[in-house]
This record gives sequence, structure tokens and C-alpha cells, in this order.
Amino acid sequence: MSPRSGAARLTIPKKLSSPGLKTKDFLSVTNLSPAELEAVLDLAAAMKRDRVRLRTSDRPLAGQHVAMLFEKPSLRTRSTFVIAVRELGGEVLEPPADVAFGGRETVEDVARNLERWVSGTIVRTFAQSRLEAFAAAAPAMHVVNALTDEEHPCQALADMLTLSERGESLQGKTIAFVGDGNNVAVSLAQAAAMLGVHLRVASPKGFELPAAVVDDALSIARLGATVSVTNDPVDAVRGADAVYTDVWASMGQEAETESRARLFAAYQVNDALMAAAGPQAVFMHCLPAHRGHEVTDSVMDSPAAVVFDQAENRLHTQKALLALLMG
Repeated sequence: MSPRSGAARLTIPKKLSSPGLKTKDFLSVTNLSPAELEAVLDLAAAMKRDRVRLRTSDRPLAGQHVAMLFEKPSLRTRSTFVIAVRELGGEVLEPPADVAFGGRETVEDVARNLERWVSGTIVRTFAQSRLEAFAAAAPAMHVVNALTDEEHPCQALADMLTLSERGESLQGKTIAFVGDGNNVAVSLAQAAAMLGVHLRVASPKGFELPAAVVDDALSIARLGATVSVTNDPVDAVRGADAVYTDVWASMGQEAETESRARLFAAYQVNDALMAAAGPQAVFMHCLPAHRGHEVTDSVMDSPAAVVFDQAENRLHTQKALLALLMG
């Protein structure tokens, strides 16, 4: 990826053969080519450096409306997308979730209606298949995945930007993800593989990153990137540059909270586990964090934690994504 130092002049990154992205939608990290993924991160870094000026001088979404359909709760994703659209010059429409996905009509018909009014829709829903059906029904409207049960691609963009800000190349770095092999881990595996980053995922038996996801990530891996799965958290974090975790019970799994807490207790990221990582290892979490469960206060509040950098970078990466996808 190109250097991110010096004065920023906002242009479409040269890594793209033509302005914008080739994909209509961003439903998965794999909708992007490696060059496009790097271009989104480069543009995000430029937008972050020059945010104040760009609020008034660069409006690639001027005159466009963007709908937001959220079936699941959200603080970071909703807030950062609303701010991103507005700072890019667009207008936000937020139909209530019970109107959009409440069963009054099919998701395809909701998409066909919105397609007549808005340029793009940002969707947080349950099944990835539901999102795919929504996007397929509206060929003229851009659709962005704001989280499904299976993937969380916007989080992976912010994660990679946060790591790149540590001042060194991402290639050859190692991330240890400790916990459930969930949607965050899936998108992280895809992005890491495309950028030459090694990923180790440590989970209890029965909660591993799916083998099909590992195979798919390895099929797109570049620059020697590897993806591995283990049941030993200490083995996963040994010498890692970053230790990443997430809640043990995701949205929709609340009934499993107590049983998962027992199964995942040995996977808590605490001072002892961080000590097994590299001496300069950072701690990452997509938030919200359940302190005292998957992570201790001492790690969350330590100088190693970059969790709020990740949260901030959701804004900048999503702005870059929207600018390239719809601008």
C-alpha cells in the first residue's frame, strides 16, 4: 500500500484502473479485488488526514439519498454511516425496521421501492442470504452490508486501517483472533488474506472458524498470507502483532450467554494472554465489549488497546467506501 504520510490531496487512488469500484454492492470483503481493498484504505487515510477541509470542499454524494435499514441494534455502524453520508454531501433516509423488514411485503419488493428513490441502501440484517436477495432485486441501487450473521465487512476495513496506522507494512503481520469464529472473524480472515496478513483463530471446539471460510480465504491469499485454526489461545497469540476478540454471544444468541460463558472462559483476553503475544502487540475489539467476560478492564484500558481507534476508523473507511462505490 502506498505511504500514508505527507500532505493529502484527495484523488481516486491510482490502484484503480477506472474511477470507482467495479462491484455494484459491498456485501462482502471479497466483492473487492486486492487493489480495490488497498485503494479504499488509502483513500480512507487521506480522508482522515484532511477531514476538516473535505467536509466543505469534497461532496461526491451531493444530490444523492442513502437509505439505512437496521434490523439489529447499532451505535458505531449507524452513527458513522450517517455522518459519512452527510460529510460526503448526501442525505440520509431511515425507514423504521418494522416497516422495511416487518413482513408487510417481501424484502425484494422493499428493495424495488427504494431503488426508485435512493442511490444506495445500507443494511444491517440477520441472514446474508436475505441481504443478497435484497441487493439482487435492485440492480440500479448500491447495497452495503452493515453486518449480517455471517459477515461484517465494514468492520474489517476499519481493522486493517487501524493496523496500517502503526507505521509499518501490513504484509507479514500476524493477528490472533481469540473467541467465536463468527462474522467478524470471517471478514477479518478475508481482508487479512488479501493483504498478506497472517491470521490465527483460537476457539473452543465446535465454535471454530468454518473450514469453508478458511479454504475460501486461502484461495484469495496473497503475499504469503496464512489462515490457521486452533483450540489453544496461548498458541494462537504467541508472538502475534495484534490480539483480537469479540463478544462470546453475538446479537441473536442471547439465550446462549450463560452456556457460552462457561465454554469460553479459558479464552478471555487478560494480562497473562497478552503477555504471550509480541512485545508491541496491540489489543483489538470490534465493540461493544463485555468487560470481565471476553476481555478484562486491565487490557481494555491499557496503552496496547486500539479499540477506539477502530471505532473512529469505521467513519473514515466507510466514507472512502461510499465515495468509491457511489461517488
